[in-house]
Amino acid sequence: MTKLKADLALLMVTFGWGISYYLTDLSLQDMGPFTLNSNRFIIAFLVAVILVFPKLKKISKNTVKYSFLLGGVLVLVYLGATFGTLYTTLSNVGFLCGLTVIFTPILSSIIYKKLPGRKQTFVILMSFAGIALLTLTEDFSINYDNLLGDLLCIMCAVAYAAHLLITEKAVTFEDVNAFQLGVLQLGTTGLFTLILAFIFETPHLPSQPKYWGPVLFLSIMCTGVAFIVQCVAQKYTEASHVGIIFSMETVFAGIVAFALAKEVLSLQSYIGAALMVASIFIMEIDFSKFKIFEKILNNDNRFT
Repeated sequence: MTKLKADLALLMVTFGWGISYYLTDLSLQDMGPFTLNSNRFIIAFLVAVILVFPKLKKISKNTVKYSFLLGGVLVLVYLGATFGTLYTTLSNVGFLCGLTVIFTPILSSIIYKKLPGRKQTFVILMSFAGIALLTLTEDFSINYDNLLGDLLCIMCAVAYAAHLLITEKAVTFEDVNAFQLGVLQLGTTGLFTLILAFIFETPHLPSQPKYWGPVLFLSIMCTGVAFIVQCVAQKYTEASHVGIIFSMETVFAGIVAFALAKEVLSLQSYIGAALMVASIFIMEIDFSKFKIFEKILNNDNRFT
């Protein structure tokens, strides 16, 4: 797989995730968050095993170890996203969960003890300004109606940043098969969420035909295909680059929320969302290619 093919595959995944928030909102009308997530991951795992069973032979212990670790992190990711959908708007869910692209370099800086450069610092401040405009009321006081949902979505973004970094580390080991890792983490996440569903809810399959469509699309495309593609593609690109591509999820989610859920944001919220999207693209730009920044770059190579 070339880097371009990997990027295109990840972009397809991102488009599916942009739709997933609306489908999650529909599915939550029939089942609780733990039950929905257990259905998503268990169905995705079973379909993957049926289709690619021959490729799941001779699984290394390291692959199993990292699949359990990634599965545990994905529980936090989807608890944040699913419960966030219950307590805030679909638009906020899409934009705030897309902050993974900002949190990935922050966590990387903490782990590797390397302070962020000027560009990263600027982008971080810009994105937080966007969050404030998107989530606060018009008089800049806390919007308590959406506060819990917004915080859960931010937790989702942080957890997924950790997931990207762990995946990046895992696939560097020779005895870790990226494809097997992608499949096994579906099973471990499904197991963990099923246990939580039995504790806090009454697990069940979709109760009506109209809910099967959203649940199956979430399971197969937005979960099974998505995480297997991510694991394989990360052998050909960096975690921070994957975060940039996945940030387009915010754009797709906003379009879907407007077109299907008829959500219309305030001017302040649109400005905040625009700042967040702009910060994402600024993070991707390599300013060293622009002569206008050459002098700055020569004075401070941390800018890149």
